[in-house]
Amino acid sequence: MPAAPSSLPPPDAAAKKAVRALSAPQKALRKLGLVRDMDLALHLPLRYEDETHITRLRDAREGDEVQIEGVVRHQEVAAGGRRQLLVTLDDGSGTCLLRFFNFYPSLMKQMAVGARLRVRGQLRSGLAGPVMLHPAVRAAGAPLPERLTPVYPATAALAQAYLRKAVQSGLARADASGQLGETVPPDLAAGMFAGLKGAAGVHPQSPPPTLREALFFLHQPPPDAPLAALQERVHPAWLRLKAEELLAQQLSQWRARQERAALAAPALHVRPDGLHEKLLAALPFALTAAQRRVSEEIARDLARPQPMHRLLQGDVGAGKTVVAALAACVAMDSGWQCALMAPTEILASQHFDKLTQWLAPLLQARGQRVAWLTGSQKKKERAAALQAIESGEAALVVGTHAVIQQQVNFARLGLAVIDEQHRFGVAQRLALRQKLAGQEPHLLMMSATPIPRTLAMSCYADLDVSTLDELPPGRTPVLTKLIASHRRGEVIERLRQQLRRGAQAYWVCPLIEESEALDLQSATQTHAELAAALPGLNVGLLHSRMPAADKKAVMDAFASGQMAALVSTTVIEVGVDVPNASLMVIEHAERFGLSQLHQLRGRVGRGSAASACVLLYEVPEGGRLGEVARERLKAMLETHDGFEIARRDLALRGPGEFLGERQSGAALLRFADLQQDEPLIEWARQAAPQMLARYPALAGQHVQRWLGARMDYLKA
Repeated sequence: MPAAPSSLPPPDAAAKKAVRALSAPQKALRKLGLVRDMDLALHLPLRYEDETHITRLRDAREGDEVQIEGVVRHQEVAAGGRRQLLVTLDDGSGTCLLRFFNFYPSLMKQMAVGARLRVRGQLRSGLAGPVMLHPAVRAAGAPLPERLTPVYPATAALAQAYLRKAVQSGLARADASGQLGETVPPDLAAGMFAGLKGAAGVHPQSPPPTLREALFFLHQPPPDAPLAALQERVHPAWLRLKAEELLAQQLSQWRARQERAALAAPALHVRPDGLHEKLLAALPFALTAAQRRVSEEIARDLARPQPMHRLLQGDVGAGKTVVAALAACVAMDSGWQCALMAPTEILASQHFDKLTQWLAPLLQARGQRVAWLTGSQKKKERAAALQAIESGEAALVVGTHAVIQQQVNFARLGLAVIDEQHRFGVAQRLALRQKLAGQEPHLLMMSATPIPRTLAMSCYADLDVSTLDELPPGRTPVLTKLIASHRRGEVIERLRQQLRRGAQAYWVCPLIEESEALDLQSATQTHAELAAALPGLNVGLLHSRMPAADKKAVMDAFASGQMAALVSTTVIEVGVDVPNASLMVIEHAERFGLSQLHQLRGRVGRGSAASACVLLYEVPEGGRLGEVARERLKAMLETHDGFEIARRDLALRGPGEFLGERQSGAALLRFADLQQDEPLIEWARQAAPQMLARYPALAGQHVQRWLGARMDYLKA
């Protein structure tokens, strides 16, 4: 084939040129992701306006959203503190004052005296009668619409009139081309609403509307449509869309499971008298029943020639690290390497120290070692680590995201362990899995944020989940106290008393340095204050901007007891284990997420001393915390159960906190609500494997319709 002429632009340049040629509204549509006809068909209204009838002023009540039609009797621009356009509209049964603070000559011309207009807005009470502020205005005379007017999610560059027309056109084209055809077989669709009870207008035994019926109804609802059910997304049309979306998610995850089952992975076995058994014998503590059960689940997975894809979840302090160490021993016993990746250098360093303490003596006898790999290493140290990894001398590699960089070549990577997996993005997790050419490494992901049931059923349905639901003996309960910031001096005095008795304490702040934008107590400011208030005591400072060597030196000093108090940002949120630390103070606790507060509280109570967590909160002007902040702090006082904390956090913040970048910023659930729609999740879970087995072609069409290019995100 002859080469293309050099004057022709490459495809990407042509595509960019085509985008530049689009009008501003067309570019705005693309920005919203509205490219395909199906994208437009699935762009659903936020709310509706009823423009199907005219209300007489004499029949309207204050507070009603009404549409009136009348003749302009008077217009003036009132001067004074703020210019405003005042227009008096007479509909024959009364007059209404229309008030505009933002107006242009074109609007004044449209509303000239004698013009007959149709206006829509909320009716308010004024000194001289009814008033509307900034109503929607149009010329009278056009036929009244026969259906409710949808109001769509939009941008500043996209007028509702343009967007409505685009959506209606896209919906019509999608319908004409057969894109709205049924992909859910009738026998599976029949049970879609079976688990629903008490939903408005929903009869569990009645057949749901088709996708086509649901979409046309939601884009063009009749005047008598139940607005409350539409707004709350519990109308059967909404439920149909939610069920389809959840089914697409379940199908993609079941397919991911099937695809992994077809891949090859090394079969890893526990060897008699191998590292696994030697580590168990050398540990200075006995495993809990939960740790033994979970270790056996993982060992069974590793013994299969298909890649493991398992999430190990457990509350703060449940002992996930030793379970990961035992899994690593299974890999190393079989002659394969293991990599453990953590999101921060502090957490990775904690893992490295603990795993080296447990495993280095055992590996040394085999001529192997534990390697350390981070981005902050000196060149010579890094080169030695890379060489050891490539030769296989490094049987276990611990580090940060540096572990997945291109120049890291494993001799035989059999197991990848990712700690705090929600802190890593899709691309990073996929890169670690691709370090073994021709085969997949087994993948063990760990999280100290327990996954609520509905999230496990939906967004984590492609994973096998192991749960550490038992804490090791010796963990002391942590007393949680809620104290207003104006009592900060009392907290510092209490801190002084505790430190004089040999205790150690954390003091966590949300910022590193003072900010003009946020009036929050900064770490540097607090460090200076505490150092002055605690003479003779060593007060350290730790934050993410410090060089790695300095962070390690500070943590080593605190862990060894040389430092009495550590002022820190949230870099100590996970993994930090200092048993002598018995007091945690969290500044501006109202600004932290619930799971984050629970993680921070988990840094104390790890030894035998009675421990406490003080939540210092700032009362804003007006004297009342926001509702979400109040609920977070209330939950911290009421429970120490990480699973209950996770359930409440999901209700308060939605699934983003738990998923992290699992979907790479593209929310896979646009319509379904994990709290509200559990019966639909259950239906989708049961329908997905049946559909894949009996209707594979329809399953593929369904996933493509709903997820398109986003399908791969769930495989990570």
